[in-house]
Parts: sequence; structure tokens; C-alpha cells
Amino acid sequence: MLPVREILTPDDLARFLESPACAGLLDFIAELNDSVIGVKTTDTIEDSAAVQKLLALLDAVGQTNADIKPLETQSRFGNPAFRDFYDRCAEMLPTWLADMVPAEHIEEVACYALESFGNRRRIDYGTGHELNFLAFLLCLRKLGLVAPEDACAVVIHVFFRYIGIMRGLQMSYWLEPAGSQGVWGLDDYHFLPFLFGAGQLRTHKHLRPKSIHNAEILDEFSKDYMYLESVRFVNSIKTGSIRWHSPMIDDISGAKSWEKVNVGLVKMFRAEVIGKLPIMQHFMFGSLIGFSGGSAQRDAAADGADCDHGCTGHGNVFAFGQEFPDCCGIKVPSAAAVAAAAGPAQLDGGLPARPRDVFARPIPFD
Repeated sequence: MLPVREILTPDDLARFLESPACAGLLDFIAELNDSVIGVKTTDTIEDSAAVQKLLALLDAVGQTNADIKPLETQSRFGNPAFRDFYDRCAEMLPTWLADMVPAEHIEEVACYALESFGNRRRIDYGTGHELNFLAFLLCLRKLGLVAPEDACAVVIHVFFRYIGIMRGLQMSYWLEPAGSQGVWGLDDYHFLPFLFGAGQLRTHKHLRPKSIHNAEILDEFSKDYMYLESVRFVNSIKTGSIRWHSPMIDDISGAKSWEKVNVGLVKMFRAEVIGKLPIMQHFMFGSLIGFSGGSAQRDAAADGADCDHGCTGHGNVFAFGQEFPDCCGIKVPSAAAVAAAAGPAQLDGGLPARPRDVFARPIPFD
């Protein structure tokens, strides 16, 4: 069963937020988060056969990225070679999943996996695509292919490996932040590395949220904690004070404990990702993650005209409570593209050595 869009109106979204599907997503996040409390990224964690297959799949995706070189272009926006990467993954995913997923579910599971790499037409990436990778993992959990005892390895080895793959795609193909809110969040693209990373730090006896302002701490402990590694990565591609280029991260650093940060990020994820129509109108539902919105509106929207961003049904969707272009946001060049525009960047361990300024407006953390 190929998943389809079901959330097109504010009413659809309100129903979804009260649905078992939403509860299932949030429960899965809670399960994954709880499994990594006090766990270092460098701790020894045994991988089950299922986790090993997931890592092999991600290795194949990473190799595809390496095989398909970005095109030479003067544009700071998404590199068209990403579409070749996307098409190659779409072609290969059924094969990559064949020894992992029952045949009758491959099409559905592959859809979530493919959407987790970004949007082919817009050449962008954001928290909605990240959510699709979570949905991909949840499908495997529902099929019994990933066991509850795999949760820690799924986060530390699989999900964090996925984040590494996505950074490679962002650097190679200059994926644009998806939506006009992209550069005003925790970072241009991701949310969950900060959420799970704060979970890792919840029981730490010495490090505090304000520690992110200490460069020596970031250098020493980023290998052990994803939150600190994520902050270090943001700092590596943006110059100036973190207060200016990442005000949300700066605001969060004022929290008294990592527990408060972790709990706050879980609430924020529900409000700012799952609770936002511009994100969730692109999310799809099938037999494994099931939800039925307003089917009549969905069918009507499918008959609408495409916009420049590749979304369908604007003539109907906007009548349901949105105004163009909030569905997709304005085009925003990636920080990597901005940095590269000033000259060829040298990479050190996958991180650019010569970042450039990208400014954002402050948003309070509460």
C-alpha cells in the first residue's frame, strides 16, 4: 500500500493530534529517548541483525552520495545532482530492503525511507523529512523487525548514522532548509539530534546546558554526546556568536538542567513539528501508520495546480486555512552554499573549516 497525504486542513491536523497515529509517533520518540538517557555515543552497544541491516542500508545510501558528484554551478541553492541521487535511491531501495521487509510492505516502507532524504523537486530538507525517517523506523518496529531492546542501538548507531548521511547530502548538494522557518529553528535542518542528545546528557553530573558556550568542552565531549556534537557542527559552518546565528540554541542554554531541556524539546517537537500544518500536510499515511483525514478535501486538492515548489492542490489547500507560500516557505540557501560561495572550503572530518555568517532572528524557548 502506497502511503497518501491525509492532513490538508487545520481540522485534519487537529484530528490527527488526537489520533492513535500521533500517540504512536510520540510514544516511539519517548521509547527511543528513554533508551539513551545516560548513554554515550561512544559506549559499546551490541547491534542486532536488524540494526546491522539498517546500517548496511545507510552505508549504501552514503556510497550513492559518493558516486553521484554534484554539478558545477554558481547557484547557492540546491544542486540538481541531488535529483540523480534521489532517483538512484528510489530505484535501489526495494532491493536494499528486500532481505529486511516482507514483500507486501516494501513499497510502503520504502516511501518513508525515500522521503527522509529530502524533496526531489525542491532540493530541500527539513524536520518533516527527518520525521519520515522516524516513521520508517516505526514501521520496522510495527512489523516486529526492530525489537524494543534495539531502541538504544537504533538511536546511537542507526539514527545518528542517518544524521551523518544527511550532513553529507547537505554539504554535497547544498540542500536548502525546507520552509521559511528552517533557519530559525535549532539548526537549519534538524530537531531530533538535539532531543535525543539532551536525553544522553540528562544524568550527567558535571556538564550543564550552558557548557555549549565553552569551545574546549565541545571539542572534548562532542564525540560522546550528540547535542554537543550538533552545536559544534552548527558552529563549524556559521561564524559569529551563537546568540546571533542560532538564538534558539542560545536560549535553551539558559535552562537549569538537561532534564528540563530534554522534556522541553519533547514538548516542542509536538508543537513545532507534529503540530504544524505546513510540515504535516506533506506527511503520508498507509497501513502501518494509519490515519484518515478529510478524504473529500484530499481528493479535491489532488486536482489542483502545482506550485513552483512541487506541491499540488494549492487552489484548494489555501482555501482551507493557509496562504501561499506557507506550504513550502521561501527559498533559503544552505549555510554550506553561502560558505562555498566565498571560496572553496577545506573539509576536516566532514566539517567545513571556513564557515561564513548566516543570521537568524531570535525565537524564545519555553
